[in-house]
Amino acid sequence: MSKLLFLTVGLGVMLIAPLASAQDSSLELTIYGDGRTLVDDVREVTYGSGVQSLSLPGVSSAILPQSVTIRSDDIEILEQNFDFDLLTPAKLMEKAVGEYVQLVRINPATGAEETRRAKVLSVNNGTVVQVDGRVEVLRADQIPTRVIFPSVPENLRAEPTLSLKLDTNRPGTRSLGLSYLTSGVTWESDYVVTFDETSKQMDIQGWATLENLTQTRFEDAELSVIAGYVGTLNNRGYYNNGGEYYRFYNQSRNRVNQYRNQRRNIQRQGGTEASSQERVGDNLIYRLPHKTTLAAKQKKQISLVAAEGVAAEKAYEFYQPGFTSSPPKGVESRISFSNSRAAGLGEALPSGTVRVYTKDQNGKSQFIGEEGIGHIAGGSQMSLKLGEAFDITVKPTLVSSENLSSTRFEYEMQFDLRNASQKDVTVRLYQTLSGARNDYDFLRESQPGKMEDVYRRYWDVEIPAEGRSELSFKVRQSRR
Repeated sequence: MSKLLFLTVGLGVMLIAPLASAQDSSLELTIYGDGRTLVDDVREVTYGSGVQSLSLPGVSSAILPQSVTIRSDDIEILEQNFDFDLLTPAKLMEKAVGEYVQLVRINPATGAEETRRAKVLSVNNGTVVQVDGRVEVLRADQIPTRVIFPSVPENLRAEPTLSLKLDTNRPGTRSLGLSYLTSGVTWESDYVVTFDETSKQMDIQGWATLENLTQTRFEDAELSVIAGYVGTLNNRGYYNNGGEYYRFYNQSRNRVNQYRNQRRNIQRQGGTEASSQERVGDNLIYRLPHKTTLAAKQKKQISLVAAEGVAAEKAYEFYQPGFTSSPPKGVESRISFSNSRAAGLGEALPSGTVRVYTKDQNGKSQFIGEEGIGHIAGGSQMSLKLGEAFDITVKPTLVSSENLSSTRFEYEMQFDLRNASQKDVTVRLYQTLSGARNDYDFLRESQPGKMEDVYRRYWDVEIPAEGRSELSFKVRQSRR
């Protein structure tokens, strides 16, 4: 019996039985957007009688051991261990310190093999051995040398392994279900958009991009991905395997928070259309249509969303922070659309990256920008910033400011908008305000504006091709 895969404890021994058929086992992965994955692994095992040990190889190398749940009839779990010290030549030599091994060398002159018994003294910055009373350093040159070990140490595993000590009075073969959380298996959406500014339409292809950063191969697994924000403990990491769970988990969580913080200028209006996907709690679950294998250190893409002829249009925006003067600056270049059914999409968009392309005069696709989005409900209005238009500029000027009292102020602003392109454009110019603790009375405007909320007022200013326009206003601010 191999010491690597099995242990003997007390009265009995447990062996992992061969799988009788595909129905006798299953592997399911539910991947969350924050770097956590729920693994559900069902295996057929043969139990002995009494206290015994079971080794379950092939679990994730970034498992969260305290999340493990075991399901099987008539067993009592006494002890559980996660063994992640993997079998490698370096580890074998490290475990052999103080023990005897055999060195097999080839005599360069005769070509014959020579075997010597050696005691391993140290493996710090090289391997030091004692042979026939002499201390030697194993040479790392071209002279072939093999090291033969008497056995594999019991605490070294060929792959990450969950070891159980259990008790049962019912021997025989039956199913064992193993569920646990792991980090290191992540997913996010990647969208490819082809935008036609003339027809005001776009085609969109969305992919679920799965990445397995662990050392574990998940063979023939049913995959589901969760779109939404699942609660977790803040400012707390989980440690195992040298901090592997902690590292993977926090990297992914920070990426989700970044998308969430960007949403204010992306999602302009919330949605009112339910998704066709199944809901789990307050999240959406996307079940991939077929089983697949997710190899270690592999990235895989599976189609998620596809639509053609979705209504979309180009937009230019400029944001003026406070009442100040500044040099000319290019306006933001954006693409605005709705993921509503009426617009031709009709589906929620899980968080990810949207990359936008357009065709040039020769019909060749050109990349024009990308934006990260948070989860977007169906029927929402969206505006993605693709970059800045350097040939469409706005120069804000504070013409005058007056303190009427300690709580009342008047400002006069003027904006010089210039267009060096060959087409007429409209720029939505936003003036940021100080919010609910202030009242604003716009005494004069060169064209009417609208309040978007208590923090912003905007004007849609038309600028002719190779021309310029002006916007001015005078406003009184009263603090409460």
